[in-house]
Amino acid sequence: MSGESWDIVIIGYGPVGAALANLLGAGGVRTLVIEREATAYHLPRAVHFDDEVMRIFQSMGLAEAILPITHVSPGMRFVDAGGRLLLDWSRPSGVGPQGWNVSYRFHQPELEAVLRGGLERWPSVTVRQRADVFALEPGADAVGLRYEDLTNGRIERASARYVVGCDGARSLVRRWIGEPMEDLGFHERWLVLDALLRRPRPDLGDHSVQHCDPARSATYVRGTGNRRRWEIALRPEDDSAALVRPEGAWPLLSRWITPEDATIERSAIYTFHSTVARRWREGRLILAGDSAHQTPPFLGQGMCAGIRDAANLAWKLARVLSGEAEDALLDSYGTERAPHVEGYIREAVRIGGLINTKAMEAVVSSDVLQGGGAQRLVPVRPALGPGPSAGWAGPAGRLLSQPRLSDGTPLDDRVGLRFAAVMRPGFAAALPNEMLDHLSARGAVLVADAAPGVGAMLDEAGAEAVLLRPDRHVLGAARDAAEMRALADAL
Repeated sequence: MSGESWDIVIIGYGPVGAALANLLGAGGVRTLVIEREATAYHLPRAVHFDDEVMRIFQSMGLAEAILPITHVSPGMRFVDAGGRLLLDWSRPSGVGPQGWNVSYRFHQPELEAVLRGGLERWPSVTVRQRADVFALEPGADAVGLRYEDLTNGRIERASARYVVGCDGARSLVRRWIGEPMEDLGFHERWLVLDALLRRPRPDLGDHSVQHCDPARSATYVRGTGNRRRWEIALRPEDDSAALVRPEGAWPLLSRWITPEDATIERSAIYTFHSTVARRWREGRLILAGDSAHQTPPFLGQGMCAGIRDAANLAWKLARVLSGEAEDALLDSYGTERAPHVEGYIREAVRIGGLINTKAMEAVVSSDVLQGGGAQRLVPVRPALGPGPSAGWAGPAGRLLSQPRLSDGTPLDDRVGLRFAAVMRPGFAAALPNEMLDHLSARGAVLVADAAPGVGAMLDEAGAEAVLLRPDRHVLGAARDAAEMRALADAL
């Protein structure tokens, strides 16, 4: 192979590719990002992320830059054709257990600008735009790539120890792996309309609203600033070409807004899919984001899932590249992420079924609901699939709360993108110094803090100590000194 050699090549520079590059850059991993387009897409696409994703942004040092461009969402409501409240999925207004609000709205071009700007901190990361990868040559020790420099037509070569495809639903990397997606059964055409309000319309509300109308289901989303979105289900007889034009779209919007209220910034027809890759990795080729999974938007988890992919994958790649772990650790990326993302997708499909149901009694009797009167939707946070563990594996793979330490510092700000051994102070004091020294020498940050939040987090785990991975999930826990030694030995 000829051309430049890299540790990682990321194909695709959307939010997932940019997030992965930030996480790898923070660890000094030599990374090349290759992107076909010259600039980020200028119109809105994803509009929601949750507290777990904000915690990932925090870990890469960008949460404070992202927070001012967000709007905290109060949650979602389901109404029938007459506007009667059927289901209430309101979210708490304050900061939640992860240390952030539960739900945020954002404008994707603004988020991408922050993520891309964040890469300027990392000299180990290089970005090449207007470059189109067209061939991959997997080998025993590296993957060769050929790509066209679209500014001059020149064919360039590069090689990498691993290639990560963050290149979307039509992923070249997935085609090279050659495995079809698993179809989870949801395929529907919806018209997506993004509008800019000309004048205040507080009556539209801050909640997202799912209109469970048998005649035509629709979703309303309050964006940042004066941005509002409607997603409207299409019928088989609808003329798609006509509906994406303003004169076709406005009649569908007329029950909420008129041209006097807003301008249409974007209209597009999407077929919402529900698919998961059967294989997330083949040798040195790896998938992340939409190349590995696609979900209907009803839970707002599409981009969130891709950012979680990046967080799960980054620390494993860094550990394998540094020689601290065997290549087999990368197999756990797919075994952990696939069941987790499938759980979210199946829930989104079920919510889509509730929105589209023709029988309202099916909505209010669904087993995802609880309570009386206007029913409440039970939040879902699927568990990771099987992955690495050590010590007592009871809470392994769980995402615990993020406590504040005694000095007020959030745990993740103290730890950074490293392992953390979080212990009750009395338990830590009784451990041999050599064990604590071993943990520190292997890169774990030792946290033995009497803050109430730390105790509550360890109560969640049912343990005296936990070893947190760089993605904040539990590698393992300890209830006694023997289990703590097993945790230390795992590093």
